[in-house]
Amino acid sequence: MSNHSDVIVIGAGFAGLVASRELSRRGHSVTVLEGRDRIAGRTHLEQHLGRDLELGGTWVHWTQPYVWAEMGRYGIEPVPGAEFTKAYWHAQGQRHEGTADELMDLLDAPNQQLLAEARRYFPLPWSPLANPEVSIIDSTNLSQAIEAMDLPEAQRQLLRSFWALNFNGKLDEAAYSQALRWAAVASGSWQLMFEACASFKIEGGTRRLAQAILEDSTAEVHLGQQVRAVRQDDDLVVVTTDDGSKYSAKNLIVTVPLNVLAHIEFQPELSTAKRAAAERGQVGMGAKLWIRVKGVHERFVVMGPENAPLNFAQVEYTDAQTTTLVCFGPDAGAVDVHDKQAAQMHLDQLVPGLEVVAIAGHNWVDDEYSRSTWPMHKAGYLSGSLAELQKPEGRIHLAGSDYANGWGGFIDGAIESGISAARTVLRELAGEESAQNLQSV
Repeated sequence: MSNHSDVIVIGAGFAGLVASRELSRRGHSVTVLEGRDRIAGRTHLEQHLGRDLELGGTWVHWTQPYVWAEMGRYGIEPVPGAEFTKAYWHAQGQRHEGTADELMDLLDAPNQQLLAEARRYFPLPWSPLANPEVSIIDSTNLSQAIEAMDLPEAQRQLLRSFWALNFNGKLDEAAYSQALRWAAVASGSWQLMFEACASFKIEGGTRRLAQAILEDSTAEVHLGQQVRAVRQDDDLVVVTTDDGSKYSAKNLIVTVPLNVLAHIEFQPELSTAKRAAAERGQVGMGAKLWIRVKGVHERFVVMGPENAPLNFAQVEYTDAQTTTLVCFGPDAGAVDVHDKQAAQMHLDQLVPGLEVVAIAGHNWVDDEYSRSTWPMHKAGYLSGSLAELQKPEGRIHLAGSDYANGWGGFIDGAIESGISAARTVLRELAGEESAQNLQSV
């Protein structure tokens, strides 16, 4: 077969790009197959509303060692956001207004209580399975954990909206264990965790970092090659794409999101546990929408009702005559990223009086290459699925933010997982080479 290499990598997101770089820089031939017509996966910098906007993953933080190191490696600076001065929040059918500090104070005691045992269950945050006690709480969903707390109703509603934002999905599916993991990797501090979620962007955008990693690699990248089938035997892995092209390699790294995994045909089939995890999928099924409004507004943040089409918005940019907001909601089906009139109605529920000028967004849930937003685990995933998903399946390895040990759901987790998969494949290739040398003696 002419399309043969040492390793095939499916997906040119951050996990795939980093794995390809690590392998190719150590002398191995690498073929990257990407279904989209671009690199960078669930991050996507694109021109909209008169500026470059991140339609997908965006934020990074100095508590995230893998992405921070990659930025340093290529001389890319972090870009801090301005401080918020004003806040709006909704509770018990009422809209409240105050300072950003007042909103954070309202969230402080409930989050302190909810996350109090983060470091108990995850004393080594990048080894989430190290503590067997995790299985005790892993079946608990966030809705159950919050409802078990003795809170005033207004604070309960605010806390639920806060975590619906973080999971970009429904709390009755969201794993309490992942909330604890996020707090643990942020040294047990919910404030530091929240800062990591939306404070620093990448200078030049996510595309700049992705391109820098790609240019530091000798991997051969094929765009527009959607993978439909994977077949492996004792000697090779053969990958078939939509157009009938076939590629073979000694090893395969699959970096598609968990929600996409079930849409690839594997022969022989992946393990029962892997297939069950893929069928169950992730929680992150919400929306991200950019809205430009008329007028220059001070930098505000707003938290709406938990199940509102848009339950969160914050000011990101101001121009001479307009202000641009980034907004999120827990259900992609409730937000049409192309309907300006609907966006006006959604925004009116959050902050009445703002006039929508234009909108932009991408429906990641309807996107066949992602079928989800950022990957957030369902209850039971950590103890029931993660170890199995991280385990090689013959010559096949999974990598991506869905399978990370540390900052799952972030660019950092994707890079961590890509490096880990590349390291495993390097060991396997070295072992095969040693065995071949012995046979030739």
